[in-house]
Amino acid sequence: MSVKIRLQRHGSKGKPFFHIVVADARARRDGRFIEKLGTYNPITNPATIDLNVDSAVKWLNNGAQPTDTARAILSYKGALYKKHLQGGVAKGAFDEAEAEKRFAAWVEAKDAKVQGKVEGLSTAKADAKKAALEAEAKVNQARIDAAAKAEADAKAAEEAANAPAEEVATEEAATEEPTAEAEGTEETQA
Repeated sequence: MSVKIRLQRHGSKGKPFFHIVVADARARRDGRFIEKLGTYNPITNPATIDLNVDSAVKWLNNGAQPTDTARAILSYKGALYKKHLQGGVAKGAFDEAEAEKRFAAWVEAKDAKVQGKVEGLSTAKADAKKAALEAEAKVNQARIDAAAKAEADAKAAEEAANAPAEEVATEEAATEEPTAEAEGTEETQA
């Protein structure tokens, strides 16, 4: 019987969620399986992977063949590296404690790298939000300035409309005064 480590698709349309399983190669994709090794959620950023590494290594040592995507996931979580280290222990290159120490160091480095990506994404999101707020404040200030300018222009136009009426009245009064003076001078001449 040929055994594969592969993904079973779950989740709704457009929102995939996968179970990482060990199954007979002849079984349907979402059908019977021998053992569930973990889950994989590609929707989150970075993708969420829960994997039982020890069980995966046991199945790899027993001859289970991972599919391409499952191999990438096993590599990402360190199952293939742990299998490689166990091969070194079997050959006598180093002991089990050294293998565990190397694997723990690798996992710690990998976790730091993933955490760095998460922090980078969160800072990028915060920067984008800050830039959006600054742009919105700039637009609001421009809108307030435009409204103030329009109000000032309307007030100036109103004053301009009132001012000519006052000027016309003062001009009429000014033109009437000389005529009265002219009449007064005419009376004095006669």
